[in-house]
Amino acid sequence: MMPLPPPLGSGGLVLWRLDQVRFSAAWDSGEGSYLAGGRWNSRGVRAVYAALDPATAILEVAVHKTFEALDRVPHVLTWATIADAGKVHVVNGSDVPNPDWLRPGAIGAGQQAFGDTLLQAHAFTLIPSVVSSHSWNVMFDPVVAKGLYAAVEQEAFVLDPRLRAAN
Repeated sequence: MMPLPPPLGSGGLVLWRLDQVRFSAAWDSGEGSYLAGGRWNSRGVRAVYAALDPATAILEVAVHKTFEALDRVPHVLTWATIADAGKVHVVNGSDVPNPDWLRPGAIGAGQQAFGDTLLQAHAFTLIPSVVSSHSWNVMFDPVVAKGLYAAVEQEAFVLDPRLRAAN
């Protein structure tokens, strides 16, 4: 059963992630971002990207892969509870050195270096989503955050048929 958000639910902070089934067991390895780099990490730095709500997690994947790909390739929705909200560092939009980093577009080395520093300094970092500016992404280095999240659950993801690409 999916947890209710605070204040109706347990009060725990939940992170959400969407992965292809073949990568679902390694959802928290940071391997993909380690190999390719990401918006907030350089190549060679492990980062796990998630969201504070499942809709944003889905949009974050769809913006890169398309809804059609989400419909055709089996995916798994993962959620986990962050054990101690005190281990979460919040980066507001005004804290980001370059406001363009919070807009779609090219990713630069300065942005990745900023994220690399956050990943090493904090167990979890919340940062505004680029694809949904009123939503939050969660990022963490799996080594730094080891043992600080639990209650991991996964379920098959099924795309709402209304989001399928028109043929």
